[in-house]
Amino acid sequence: MSNTNYPRQLQQLGLNIARYRKLRGLTQEELAALISMSRTHLSNLEAPGKITSISLEKLFTIADVLNVSPASLLSFD
Repeated sequence: MSNTNYPRQLQQLGLNIARYRKLRGLTQEELAALISMSRTHLSNLEAPGKITSISLEKLFTIADVLNVSPASLLSFD
């Protein structure tokens, strides 16, 4: 799913997910399994050159699994 209305924010969201995933010592495959998402979709989400969106429910699930607040994933400093 692509959304061109907020490309910078979606890219930053993906980078934040990748950062917290790596801090937790998880591979993309491991996180994808924990959140019921394909590894390919997660890879596209984390890729800086791709614009990929996710639902709020999936964002909350990712935050729960990574043990961070959804706000941390949406921090675009």
